[in-house]
Amino acid sequence: MISWMQKHNKYLVWTIWVATIAFIGAGFVGWGSYSFGSKAGNIAKVGEVEIPQAKLNMVYSSIYNQYNEAMQGTLDEKKAKELGLIQQAFRRLETQAKILNFANEVGVIVTDEEVAGKVQSIRSFQKDGAFNKEIYQGYLKSQRIKAKSFESTLREELIIQKTIALLSVEALPLETEAISAAMHVSDKLAYKVLTEADVNFVAQESKIKSFWKMQKENFMTKQKYELSIVWTESKDAVVSEEEIKSYYDTNSFNYTNAEGKQLSFNEAKNQATSDLKLKKTKKYAQKAYIAFKKGQLTQSEKITLPLGDMKLTKEIWEVLKEKNIGDILKPKVVGDMYATIKIENVVLPTVKSYDEAKEEVTILYTNQAKKEALLALAEKTLENFDTSTAIISDFVKLEENVNLQALNNQESLQFLQKLFTSSKEKGIISLADKIVVYNILEQKLASVDANETKNVKETVNKLKQNTFESNLIKMLDKKYPTETYMGGLTN
Repeated sequence: MISWMQKHNKYLVWTIWVATIAFIGAGFVGWGSYSFGSKAGNIAKVGEVEIPQAKLNMVYSSIYNQYNEAMQGTLDEKKAKELGLIQQAFRRLETQAKILNFANEVGVIVTDEEVAGKVQSIRSFQKDGAFNKEIYQGYLKSQRIKAKSFESTLREELIIQKTIALLSVEALPLETEAISAAMHVSDKLAYKVLTEADVNFVAQESKIKSFWKMQKENFMTKQKYELSIVWTESKDAVVSEEEIKSYYDTNSFNYTNAEGKQLSFNEAKNQATSDLKLKKTKKYAQKAYIAFKKGQLTQSEKITLPLGDMKLTKEIWEVLKEKNIGDILKPKVVGDMYATIKIENVVLPTVKSYDEAKEEVTILYTNQAKKEALLALAEKTLENFDTSTAIISDFVKLEENVNLQALNNQESLQFLQKLFTSSKEKGIISLADKIVVYNILEQKLASVDANETKNVKETVNKLKQNTFESNLIKMLDKKYPTETYMGGLTN
């Protein structure tokens, strides 16, 4: 569900009114709102339209709720940042602002009566099927939104809706006929499924070496760091049962299982003990840092590590990448110890010799060469296609769940999708690790009833609408530039 939302985010601009209607009843993620330094409360300007921070927070809250529901209530602020929800919120507002610019330019307006009618039509503000002013005012008060601000946002969304409606063009008879034919045609196939097992391939040393020479700059050693590390262990720190229990009670929210359920004291005791020992050891690690920095502490581990080595944490490597030779990092937690790290030297990446890169190069060359050999075999098979040795299918349609022989369900679906978007009577279709060589033996068109014709028209209308909207946004991207007043809004 989450991957679908991310992949199809660009199509959600029209279908989800994130700023108001979808927000009603969802609740506001107050702790998840963002506060930026801005110009008069605005975080960006698109063309002549300013985007206020309050609207960004509202949209972010709505998107957060959508993802949190999809993740069954396990979303937190850290994960939200990883998913780029604030960037998603801004992209939606940016797109809406561009449409508003266009609407203002061509004169699309929404009257006060239309806004009032829309407010009254929202079911969340109704009681016994009629608009209830007290419910409406109660909602505004609970969300700390002024009626003027809410209705202004609603007016903008109605303007956007009107503008997009201008792109609505009914399906033409020829379009309906073409799509109907594509949806209801069925093919009888002769096909052969080829895999790398069908290829006689032996990697030759000379060709592997030539492959390396042509792109040896892609095979580099890792950047290395020569480090001096002072370790401060916490295992010998003395902690009582009472101290551990008190520490757990204060920090119990940090101890949860994979499902997000809070662990009991007994379940979390070992981790809480380790964390408490680290806390007690921190002041000794800080003293070691000061002594090391002053040159009063010379005993340290000398070690050379490639960038990203698991001996140190990912967070430490992120800090080290930004530091210079001679810098000393303040104590960082590594397992049950603190590490005070000094960068003695940085060894920059160099091109690997053939012997150093041979194993990696051989794998890449072999994979590429096998794919090329498989494609060559497929082309030869197509040229001399013999139906007597091929698999013969029944009549198949794209909309049917067909499991073709020698292909699994997913592969069958991928093959049919490519087949029915191709105009070739015979050809080659590549899948993940297979190639299908096919020849259409026979084709027939199923009859279409009235209900199916209606569905086809709806499909055509949606396709045209998506195409028009996509092209409109491309045009508006060039016409109305975006100026952001702070970082972090775009990827």
